[in-house]
Amino acid sequence: MFLVTGIQAAGKSTVAQLLAEQLEKSVHVRGDLFRRMVVNGRVEMGPSDPPAEAVRQLRLRYALAAQVADGYADAGFNVVLQDIVLGAYLTDMVTAIRTRPCYVVVLAPSAAVVQERDEARRAARGKVAHRPGDEGVAELDAYLRRETPRIGLWLDTSELTVEQTVEEILARAPGEAAV
Repeated sequence: MFLVTGIQAAGKSTVAQLLAEQLEKSVHVRGDLFRRMVVNGRVEMGPSDPPAEAVRQLRLRYALAAQVADGYADAGFNVVLQDIVLGAYLTDMVTAIRTRPCYVVVLAPSAAVVQERDEARRAARGKVAHRPGDEGVAELDAYLRRETPRIGLWLDTSELTVEQTVEEILARAPGEAAV
């Protein structure tokens, strides 16, 4: 079981997909899918002091992702669960995941690199992680580094390709990422 996290546009989806492709009998669980399943009544997390309903929905999303990941692991799959799990929620998510070993990987490229990647995604695909009015990349990066427990393997992927990142994860996870 791998849990891959980081801020928006840190490379989680791309890294998690390639990591899953490197594992035998594997699955890539995208935690954000559970947020997107809510058709009516979804309350988004805000930059500060989110509404209670947004927090409740976020916790539900994490609980569902952990249950699905454990279900696949119980069925014999290697699981790569990927989502934005920051602050104390990371400890909560690790606790919610039953499967062990569980390798936590925090992708932590510099804020400047995240901003460049987000702009490149916008230009190439129209995909935008950070919109006007959203908490800025620098603020999210500062929150990640200040509030997220230092558990698992933290990787500064600023200078790494996706392939190099996955190689680092596979090489270092057993010794550094297990929780």
